[in-house]
Amino acid sequence: MSIRIYNTLSREKETFVPLDPKRVTLYACGPTVYNFAHIGNARPAVIFDLLYRVLSRRFSNVIYARNITDVDDKINAAAAEEGVSIDVITRRYADAYHADMAALGVGRPTVEPRATDHIDAIVKMIERLIELGHAYEAEGHVLFNVENFSDYGQLSRRDRREMIAGARVEVAPYKKHPGDFVLWKPSSDDLPGWDSPWGRGRPGWHIECSAMSASHLGEVIDIHAGGQDLVFPHHENEIAQSRCAHGTDTFARYWMHNGFVTVEKRKMSKSLGNTLIVHELLKQWPGEALRYLLLSAHYRQPLDWSEKALEQAQTTLDRLYGLLRDHASDAFAEQVEPDPAVTAALEDDLNTPTALAALNGLARQLGHADPAERPALAARLRATGELVGLLQQDPEAWFSQRQVKVELSEADILNLIEQRQQARQARDFSEADRIRDQLADQGIVIKDGPDGTSWEVAAR
Repeated sequence: MSIRIYNTLSREKETFVPLDPKRVTLYACGPTVYNFAHIGNARPAVIFDLLYRVLSRRFSNVIYARNITDVDDKINAAAAEEGVSIDVITRRYADAYHADMAALGVGRPTVEPRATDHIDAIVKMIERLIELGHAYEAEGHVLFNVENFSDYGQLSRRDRREMIAGARVEVAPYKKHPGDFVLWKPSSDDLPGWDSPWGRGRPGWHIECSAMSASHLGEVIDIHAGGQDLVFPHHENEIAQSRCAHGTDTFARYWMHNGFVTVEKRKMSKSLGNTLIVHELLKQWPGEALRYLLLSAHYRQPLDWSEKALEQAQTTLDRLYGLLRDHASDAFAEQVEPDPAVTAALEDDLNTPTALAALNGLARQLGHADPAERPALAARLRATGELVGLLQQDPEAWFSQRQVKVELSEADILNLIEQRQQARQARDFSEADRIRDQLADQGIVIKDGPDGTSWEVAAR
């Protein structure tokens, strides 16, 4: 079976055929590091980490670039507010981003270019655009002339009038056309800047990604990925300036975009006070539970985030880790292939709902299998989880990291369990339930089985 990808450019699902199977290229727009990442920022990181895993199973050399934007007006504002250099801000929040994404099982990309390390490449690309008549200088700015690129709007499928109306474009008197976008802008003495043929200044956001992509992946790449909100203007502008600078008919051959994250059916926004910061969520929930929930909806669809859904994700992982704990796969330490149903679902445009359903089906099969079959099935479950980025912890570590603090002594717990057993034998089920609830309130979960009643400390 081939890998299939929904291409935003064609609005169709297509078979993925790389330009060079020996060097597959993937670029994903990364964070602008001026604050902690929210859960909407985490979704593309998780999704395209999974894409990289899927591609790497089929192709031996996948170059995955995910940039860091470390020069931006929001960064400048944060630095000015604290009275520090932008390096202090970007280093702090890049480190936080790496730590938070690692907690969600997101691996580092093959390369992680930073905009400030590519100023020379950016300047050269802008010079090339001016030389070819696709850009012009005006009042210390350099702007791309959208009217000189006939395919402008092809990705977002808007005409120019629609793109200007209500779009995130800056209207300025020095522009030849309202849709012309900034490639270089002047910097005052109190702002970061670099020398250039047009004076001291700094790059525009769009040109940064084009220069970084070309520097590390080449002039034409296989896949470009990012959030749905980047289709216009960011990705539209990347296509225009990259194709014009390099004289190519194509910039990225496949475009992938993930949908938005809502919170309790409402758009996430500062004004509503419902922006969920990953750094804060990780203080209350395991990162793996966050990853599971982020994968629970198809990447192209909206994902509604709720505490109830997060609790369900955690409960599901408890069950899966419980099966791995009870059916150790040490006897099958050799390489085990993931479940074919999961692989097939992921190769079909990253169909994670189907993949997770198949993963849970494998777990149910493990729970009902003959004892002799269980180690092999447990090994298959763990290998399948590895592909999805789940179930890689030691089961005991998974449960112990989330245990609540228990005030009762073991003798008190056993005494209450004995009282409950006596109540059950006397058919006083209301008393038995009361004792069970009392233990639950103290963080103790009891389980009745054919060999008697056992107990364990509850997870958060």
